[in-house]
Amino acid sequence: MRMVFSTILGLMQEFTGVWVRDPRIQKEDFWHAYMDYEICIHTNSLAFTKKSSCVRRRYSEFVWLRKKLQENAMLVTHLPKLPPKNPFFSLNNAREIGARMEGLRKFLEEVVHSPVLLSDSCLHLFLQSQLSVKKIEACAEGRSRYTVSEAIHSFGSGNKRFESLSEENMEEEEDMHRESE
Repeated sequence: MRMVFSTILGLMQEFTGVWVRDPRIQKEDFWHAYMDYEICIHTNSLAFTKKSSCVRRRYSEFVWLRKKLQENAMLVTHLPKLPPKNPFFSLNNAREIGARMEGLRKFLEEVVHSPVLLSDSCLHLFLQSQLSVKKIEACAEGRSRYTVSEAIHSFGSGNKRFESLSEENMEEEEDMHRESE
């Protein structure tokens, strides 16, 4: 009986896989471009709203996330490091891009395996919704009409059910709601 029980526990062990892949150059205008990356999570952890998700994030959003985690988890003495910012980062250098993606993956891998950091709603919105940093902050601070879970379900990737409910539509609804109060 004991062996069967330990085998069942072994099969039910929690896992969280993190992938950083598919770098893409995004052009803001003629002179300004940046790279973003697809961040994918696959897990059986009860801490996550969705068991699989993919979002696109850029390096500066990772910097914001680390700062937020630092602010929100003051008791954590060791916060994972991001790959260093390189002022001469080349959007066309495959080796530099690969090294950055690996550094971002290692950062997220450490974060999602820290119970203290895993309890941060900004982290979940960052990983499982397409919301901008500004909207993540508003939602996490209770300054939006939707909860963290609703935002993840509404603005998560590959969610056909809420396809017509874009971030802009939600913003318009919030503005109308504020005006009617």
